[in-house]
Amino acid sequence: MTLTEAPDTEVPDTDAPDTEAPDDDRTAERADAARNRARLLAAAARLVAEQGAQSVTMQEVAEAAGVGKGTLFRRFGDRDGLLLALLDEAEAEFLEAYTSGPPPLGPGAPARERLVAFGSALFERMAEGGDGDGGGGGDGGGDSDLGAALGRQLLHERRQASDTARAFHQHVSTLLREAGVEGDHEMLAHALLAFANFEAADFLRKERDVPVERLRATWADLVRRVTRAEEGARAPE
Repeated sequence: MTLTEAPDTEVPDTDAPDTEAPDDDRTAERADAARNRARLLAAAARLVAEQGAQSVTMQEVAEAAGVGKGTLFRRFGDRDGLLLALLDEAEAEFLEAYTSGPPPLGPGAPARERLVAFGSALFERMAEGGDGDGGGGGDGGGDSDLGAALGRQLLHERRQASDTARAFHQHVSTLLREAGVEGDHEMLAHALLAFANFEAADFLRKERDVPVERLRATWADLVRRVTRAEEGARAPE
């Protein structure tokens, strides 16, 4: 997955537009700020693809983007903030796939099938994202999934607070409701997604030699048990 690169021409940093400026000037400043943000994220994406997320520093991103390091910190706060912003950008394609793409991942299939497809896609993307090198592994090659590679480098707490994680949780919770599952959909969604996080999946794959096919099958089994349990409870009625 690649991000559209911003033009090489640097534009002034305009994080704090002058409140006294005319409307046209403020509009231009906001456009400059958006271009600067895109420029920084494009530079970060290139570096992650070339050497892996765990090796990328704020100084390297600033130099690649042609801006001062202070600009980078003002925009994103810290390195995790930058990676979170890059993660949300990189996940746009997957978001489109499970919200408006073809079934069974996208709309048009029964909710249970969509849940199975969603978890299966998550585990496949974790495998494509590698085992922790965060991207190209330093040689610039490979087809690693950028979103998965970035997510693996973020602390669990920061990742869970991201727009991407919230979207995943909302999606699973909604599908559980559509599948007719009774109970606390929000907590059930957390329980399912806890199995499909990087820490659990990487431990099982690397320390227990569990293949991704088995992880996918177990996710499908969990989904079927949750949905069938509710069907069984309603059957006597």
